[in-house]
Amino acid sequence: MGKEIFGRSFPLGSTVQSETKGIWMWCVPHPSKPSHTLVLLDTEGLGDVEKGDPKNDSWIFALAVLLSSSFVYNSMSTINHQALEQLQYVTELTELIRAKASPSPEEIKDSSEFVSFFPDFIWSVRDFTLELKLNGRPITEDEYLENALKLIPGRNPKVQMSNFSRQDIPFLPKRKCFVFDRPTNDKELLANIENVTETQLEPEFQEQTKNFCSDVFSQARTKTLREGITVTGKRLRALVVTYMDAINRGAACLENAVTTLTQLENSAAVQKAAAHYSEQMAQRVRFPTDTFQELLDIHAACEREATEIFMENSFKDENQEFQKNLVEILKNKKESFLLQNEEASAKYCQAKLDQLSTSLIESISAGTSFVSCSQKLYLETKERIEQDFWQVTRKGVRANEVYQRFLMSQTAIEKSILQSDKALTDEEKAIAEERARKRAAEKEQELLRQQLQEQQLQMEAQERSLQENIVQLKEKLERERGNATREQQMMLDHKLKAQRDLFIEGFGKESDEMNAERNNLKRLVVTAQNDATPWLARTLDKIDRECTAIILFFLTFLLILCQA
Repeated sequence: MGKEIFGRSFPLGSTVQSETKGIWMWCVPHPSKPSHTLVLLDTEGLGDVEKGDPKNDSWIFALAVLLSSSFVYNSMSTINHQALEQLQYVTELTELIRAKASPSPEEIKDSSEFVSFFPDFIWSVRDFTLELKLNGRPITEDEYLENALKLIPGRNPKVQMSNFSRQDIPFLPKRKCFVFDRPTNDKELLANIENVTETQLEPEFQEQTKNFCSDVFSQARTKTLREGITVTGKRLRALVVTYMDAINRGAACLENAVTTLTQLENSAAVQKAAAHYSEQMAQRVRFPTDTFQELLDIHAACEREATEIFMENSFKDENQEFQKNLVEILKNKKESFLLQNEEASAKYCQAKLDQLSTSLIESISAGTSFVSCSQKLYLETKERIEQDFWQVTRKGVRANEVYQRFLMSQTAIEKSILQSDKALTDEEKAIAEERARKRAAEKEQELLRQQLQEQQLQMEAQERSLQENIVQLKEKLERERGNATREQQMMLDHKLKAQRDLFIEGFGKESDEMNAERNNLKRLVVTAQNDATPWLARTLDKIDRECTAIILFFLTFLLILCQA
């Protein structure tokens, strides 16, 4: 296949010593799917006499099955009893691989679960010299394979032994066969097959190879885990490490592997989403923002994008623990940006007020206002400062608060000037003092109204954010639920076909056993389908209750402010 795409391939051995040890990996761009990478795994041959531990074959076979979406099994000359015996490794998989960490007696057998993760099976028969005919009629390569996999009627020990290597082949949900002529009849070329040019190969072999590659490129599925979880490059790396650790402990568990992958991938998804939020907020926010709503709008857009990134890169987030973590992280980041915005606004407004009130402060410091300034002149000066201040653009969210502090700093000075103004009567001074107190109270109320408005905007933004999270979560849960249902239906369809084949071939007992498994699986599928809406409703209701609790907290805070 490598030579078909790139003119080179894995090293090929031509001696009695095996060339490949363990599993070799080669990653190349997919020739027909731009968004995919083709990962080729080459395993060492089964039954190598130089191996110290025959168990290695079983684990290599198991690891190759776990990692691949299409599994190519090579044999020589014909599909015979010896070749079928080599597939004993399929039957051993139930001992090496568990579908669930703690399966209950009521759950379907692991063998049924295996259908959901087993790769497509391709039997490649090399140096094939027979004629594809059965009972005098031509047959296809696939028919040749299916005929070889049929159970042999009879109950004597030899027949039972012969059927032993066939009975677990139904694990393989999709099977295909390709036969290949000998690449060349020249022994010298065969000994150096790795360097042989295409023109030196037999035309029939070339045509068979092209057909094989074409089928693999067009039909090979994207590798997925249970419930349709797509395996990316990073996930493949994590899976290899997880499976190898499990193999070293003596058994691989699919559920545990997915759990480990979930922790790694969902943590990375949270980090990626949070980093996107921080990066986009830093790019889009210009401190201080003109209004509080401006910052909330930017936050909402960045949060929505971050949530989409999390949803795209996460999976099997049980109880939405990772999503809740992301919500909390984004909430803290938002608070940080709000604080930065307030500080930038306060600093900018204070600098502008200091600039506008320089002459007034200097005259007060020099004492001239107390001697020569009338209250009227002081108020005119202060009013001019106020007008100039409110004409400044982009003061931000703390303009009222900073100006209120400025007024408070002038209270004692204004009172002293008022009492020193000999042009005013006592009654006029009392009226002026009352007017000043009333004006100060109005400013305080205006500041309180602003704080209430900001809290109201925060509450509305929080509610919109939570509803957006619920909408995106609902879509994701429905997709994941659909994947799980399709996976179960595929298992059910496969069991139905296998049971029908057994019944037609006269294997009543085996057919009845498989029918019992199928009925149990069917019951689980029906239960899952009937429970889909309540399950989704329960999940969303739980989130909605948490959302309501947060909103009620904001309402309580608003009430406290109002009473103050």
